[in-house]
This record gives sequence, C-alpha cells and structure tokens, in this order.
Amino acid sequence: MSETIEEKCLLKGVKLTDQRRVIAQVMSKSTDHPDVDELYKRVSKIDSKISIATVYRTVKLFEESGILTKHEFKGDKARYEELNEGHHDHLIDVKTGEIIEFVDDEIEKLQQKVAKKYGYKLVDHKLELYGVKINSKKS
Repeated sequence: MSETIEEKCLLKGVKLTDQRRVIAQVMSKSTDHPDVDELYKRVSKIDSKISIATVYRTVKLFEESGILTKHEFKGDKARYEELNEGHHDHLIDVKTGEIIEFVDDEIEKLQQKVAKKYGYKLVDHKLELYGVKINSKKS
C-alpha cells in the first residue's frame, strides 16, 4: 500500500500546518495531476482561508522535499503528481487534458537501445505523448 502525501511529509520531517494538511489530502486524492490553479479551486472549497500563494508555496515545498514531482505540460502550466518509486509514462489528451499513466516494456527497451546507440547508459527518462481520441464510430 502506498503512503499518502501526508504520511510522506511526516516521514521526511515536513511540518504540516492545517492548511498544508488540506493541500496534501487533496493532492493524495487527485488522479489527474492538477496544476496549482486547479488545486487551489479544490482546496478552497474545503478551507476558504487558503490563499493561492499558500498553495504555490506548499507545492514548491513538497517538490523540494521529494514528495511531489513537477511536469511541464502543454498550456504553459505545470502539473504536479506524487513522486512514486515506480516509473510510468503519460499519454495526454490535448482536448480534455485527461492523463493516462502507462508502462510499456517495448518503449522502455527502445529508449535503452537509443541511448546505447549514442554511447549512453539510460539512467532515467520522462515520456509524454500528446494525442486526441480516435472516433470509434464509423461514418
């Protein structure tokens, strides 16, 4: 069972104020990697006293503490997700912003092969694919 962001904060010694706790809980429940504006909308429904500046500072603190990771997605907005030990790539629907996380052994092997071709050993990578849904109805 994976730990929540709140539990990771405690393990890493990150002090959780009441407002940080709300932000951590909302992030833990998020499956769509929200940007700061979306995160602010969600937390302010729970606690209207939380400012967007507090959300920005908290997300930055969580990122610097190795709890969240930042992804630069299209639209000039960074999205955040919980930093997990496991690896996955992203398929992003450019129309809806929906994110599908996936792991594909063939892609993993191909990336290693490309790195080796250029004289490198692959130590890490991020793969983000952008697409639109294919209409499954026949005209």
